[in-house]
Amino acid sequence: MTGGLDGLARNSSARPGDLLDELTAVSRAPAGEATAGGPARPAPAVVELVDVTRSFPGPPVVDALRSVSLRIEPGDYLSVIGPSGSGKSTLLNLLGLLDRPTSGDYLLDGVPTGRASESVRSALRGGRIGFVFQSFHLLPQRTVLDNVLLATLYSGVPRGERQERARAALERVHLSHRIGFTPTTLSGGERQRVAIARAVVASPHLLLADEPTGNLDSTNSVEIMELFDELHADGLTLVVITHDPAVSARARRRVRITDGRLTELDR
Repeated sequence: MTGGLDGLARNSSARPGDLLDELTAVSRAPAGEATAGGPARPAPAVVELVDVTRSFPGPPVVDALRSVSLRIEPGDYLSVIGPSGSGKSTLLNLLGLLDRPTSGDYLLDGVPTGRASESVRSALRGGRIGFVFQSFHLLPQRTVLDNVLLATLYSGVPRGERQERARAALERVHLSHRIGFTPTTLSGGERQRVAIARAVVASPHLLLADEPTGNLDSTNSVEIMELFDELHADGLTLVVITHDPAVSARARRRVRITDGRLTELDR
C-alpha cells in the first residue's frame, strides 16, 4: 500500500503527510496481510458499489441511479450497455470520481471514496483511473508524444521516467511511428489510439471508456476493440460504456442499465 500512497501524494495539492493520514484513516487493511487471529485478506475489488443511488433535485426529483451494487475484480472486462438517458453517464461519472453518490458506498481498490476529501479523490483519479472518451480530447497543436506526456504530469510518474513511459505507451498501441505528428494529421482511429496511450501511460488500475467507438467507422471500431482485447489480455481492468451491442459483446462480462438499474446479462 505504501507505494500507491506515495504516488497519490505526488498527485495532490495537499501536503503529503496530511494526504497519507487521511488515506490511512479511510482505507481498509492492506490485501495480502494477515489480520489479527485470521488468514491473509484477499485483494480488494477494483470497484465495489454498494447500494448506490444518485438523485438530482427537481422538481421532479430524478433518480439517475437506483440502488446499484456492482463488484469488478482485478482483470475484469465489463461492458455497460443501455440507451440514452438510462444512467450510463451518471454511472461513468461516479466510477471516475467526477461525482459522488447521493447514498451508498463506492470503494476503489478497497478505499471508500464517498466521504473522502476532494484532494484524496483527485489523487485516486489521477493515479489509478484512465479515461478514454468518444471525442478523444487531444490538444491539436501538440505532438502525439506531447499529448501522452501531459498525462504523466498529473499521475505521479517520476520526471526521469516520463519520456520512456510515454514512448512505451505509444508502442503498446502501435503508434510509435507517429510520435512527432499532431492529432490533426491522424485518422480517427489513430487519434483514439493516442487517447488510449494517454490513458494507460501511468499504469492505471482501471480504464473507463465512454463510447470509445462512437466517432469511428466500422473498420477503426474493430481495430480499437481489438486493442482493448490486447490490453485486457495484459491484465488491465476495463469498463466500457456503450449503446452498441457489437461493442458490448466483446467484453467478458456484460451488464445492462435501464432506468438507473443494473442487470447482469448472460454470455
